[in-house]
Amino acid sequence: MNLTEDFWDNRYKNNTIGWDLGEVSPPLKTYFDQLTDKNLKIVIPGGGNSYEAEYLHQLGFCNVYVVDLSETALNNIKQRVPSFPASHLIHQNFFDLEQQFDLIIEQTFFSAIDPSLRADYVSIAAELLVDHGKLVGLLFDAPLNTTQPPFGGSKAEYLALFNSHFEILTMERAYNSHPNRPGKELFLNLRKKNSA
Repeated sequence: MNLTEDFWDNRYKNNTIGWDLGEVSPPLKTYFDQLTDKNLKIVIPGGGNSYEAEYLHQLGFCNVYVVDLSETALNNIKQRVPSFPASHLIHQNFFDLEQQFDLIIEQTFFSAIDPSLRADYVSIAAELLVDHGKLVGLLFDAPLNTTQPPFGGSKAEYLALFNSHFEILTMERAYNSHPNRPGKELFLNLRKKNSA
């Protein structure tokens, strides 16, 4: 697989983005509506058109960042949400980030990367989070594809992967998935284990 910057940018240029819901994912919207600290530093890796970032911005969260390899996707956000800070749209590989965050939002990025990178994703996510920071989002709970994204998986696989760096607060079947994904998503709320 050659999941390069060009690969992803061309998907957005050609609008071949079947994973894109066109709106904030319902389970994440429900989670965001419960957050009270508008100063949380939040990153959405592989955020694409990131309706999640738009929704958080509308709620008044001022430290929301979107990281994506696709410049087209980031430009889509700029055009759709002109008030979103341009400096918070980061054209970079998530695996090269060096900032620290309170919260990482997972929405289809994990399923888009080559499965051989999943252990790296877990360790990088832990490095990017402050102590007791959280990784919250959705993972596909279905086999899906083996030769191209999105790549699926199972709860057992995810538990084994994340348990090394995270305390599993929640990893359960989402009850309020988008109509396109009923019964196919796990909602996860993970807290970084103390580095002490």
